[in-house]
Amino acid sequence: MNCNRKQKGGFKVKKFILILVVLSTLIILAACGGETEEQAEDSVWSQIEESGEIVVGTAGTLYPASYYPEGSDELTGYNVEVFREIAERLGVDIKFETLGFDAMLSALQSGRVDIIQAGPREASRDKFAFSEPVKYSFATMIVRADDLSGIHTLEDLKGKRAGGAATTVYSDIARKYGAEVVTYGNVTNDAYLRDVHNGRTDVVINDYYLQSLAIQAFPEFNITLHPDLRFHPTTNNVVMQKDATVLLEKINEIIADMKEDGTLTKISEEFFGGLDVSKEPEEEVIEIEGIE
Repeated sequence: MNCNRKQKGGFKVKKFILILVVLSTLIILAACGGETEEQAEDSVWSQIEESGEIVVGTAGTLYPASYYPEGSDELTGYNVEVFREIAERLGVDIKFETLGFDAMLSALQSGRVDIIQAGPREASRDKFAFSEPVKYSFATMIVRADDLSGIHTLEDLKGKRAGGAATTVYSDIARKYGAEVVTYGNVTNDAYLRDVHNGRTDVVINDYYLQSLAIQAFPEFNITLHPDLRFHPTTNNVVMQKDATVLLEKINEIIADMKEDGTLTKISEEFFGGLDVSKEPEEEVIEIEGIE
């Protein structure tokens, strides 16, 4: 009887020890799994922190957002100076890669650049992370000044030729209303505007603030902002890889601070003729169904 009791007791002890071992193993595996996931989420910021440098994709040809002033090799513009301020507050150096818009998302996805600026769309939201907005705006049109290129409503875009990049929301709007999109590479504003002036294209749909300043640089062209059409409210955000959660948190904190301390307003007023693009516009803007 005593032997049996000892055997039973020993079995219970061994069973208890086995359970403890299994539980301990599960806890260790869970902890390791958590660390692996966290490391994956931190990898983008970890690389930036380790190198001491953040790589930014930007156009370099789009006045006043990202451009080289005449006679200068120093990149500047609203987007550029916002990036510089973010890098400074992150405590890292900054390196710019000039890219066409259509190449920016692929460069971001491949890791060639760490961040860009763009507006969120449903397809890109699934692949990338977007910060809080650093710019609010809406779309309008540049048309010929003498006849508004025959465009009085959005429906009048049918059959017109619209200059633009292949994958922008502005080209999507042109196509939605039946325009033919004439695509360009990473060219400067004058190429788009000259083509409207000389009749190669009829219209350029783009950001209101960018276009209102761009046409001022070319008073000799027969072009104007459409006086009546304001549509498709947009935002511009800092974009990064989907798993860059630490970087996203840091940049959102910085953007909030820049709004609160007036830095975004100051940069905006410098590049947008005293206007503050960091705040939502008060104008009535037409929403376009089916366009993100």
